[in-house]
Amino acid sequence: MDRQKSFENEGPILYLVPTPIGNLQEMTPRALDVLRQADAIAAEDTRNTQKLLNAYDIHKPLFSHYEHNQDTSIPKIISKLKDGQTIAVVSDAGYPLISDPGQGLVRAVLDAGYPVVSVSGANAALNALVASGLSARHYLFYGFLDHKSSKRRKELETLAAFPYTMIFYEAPHRIHDTLVDLLEVLGDRQICLARELTKMHEEYLRGSVSEIIAASEGLKGEMVIVADGSHEKQAPDVEQMVEEVRCLQETMRMKAAVKQVAERYGYSKNVLYQEVLKRK
Repeated sequence: MDRQKSFENEGPILYLVPTPIGNLQEMTPRALDVLRQADAIAAEDTRNTQKLLNAYDIHKPLFSHYEHNQDTSIPKIISKLKDGQTIAVVSDAGYPLISDPGQGLVRAVLDAGYPVVSVSGANAALNALVASGLSARHYLFYGFLDHKSSKRRKELETLAAFPYTMIFYEAPHRIHDTLVDLLEVLGDRQICLARELTKMHEEYLRGSVSEIIAASEGLKGEMVIVADGSHEKQAPDVEQMVEEVRCLQETMRMKAAVKQVAERYGYSKNVLYQEVLKRK
């Protein structure tokens, strides 16, 4: 077991620092402090990060860390930690690792015995979710669907019966095709399309999938789709109910166990009783 007390560590740390998704004013005071105190900053794109640092008058060594150079950048980061340096990792926008590669870095740093600390900040998925008008009680963040329609549809088919709100990211040049696939696979359910979040042209389009498709032509900016979950009641899994009855039979009579399980699932206790007998 690994137990990390983030604020009791006096040695080198790897910080995961979220950056603004559009509005520079959403850089938090703590995130700025971490960047100012870090010995070096690992960035997805050093040019974009340099603009952010210039805006806040932060002067720190920058080096590149992204999907296609991880074989060299991860050892470089671990080497710096071994030298006692604290490293901040940033992506172009939002949280590092969210719809960006990076889990390999976190795992490697933890395996090397160094703490990894995340800093709070901007997140497009949560921004879109809480303002969508759809349920935020339970939700699934899926990220990007496949860019090929055939594979995208297969992904959506696995989610068709999912009962909770779902969040997807999408690029502007694919948004229309993705919405068409969503309509054909998930049906004309309620969604919210949020674009250009925190920027001057921020916009939320709320309505049915077909309504949003009609308004999606020519839209620009990074997109977040928030889709309502399925409201179709799923048939109970009989095998699962039978197994639950068997477990309850260790402490109660079979009829009582059948009644309890059937009531929980809204299932006929007589039918369930026969199913249990069949499987004895």
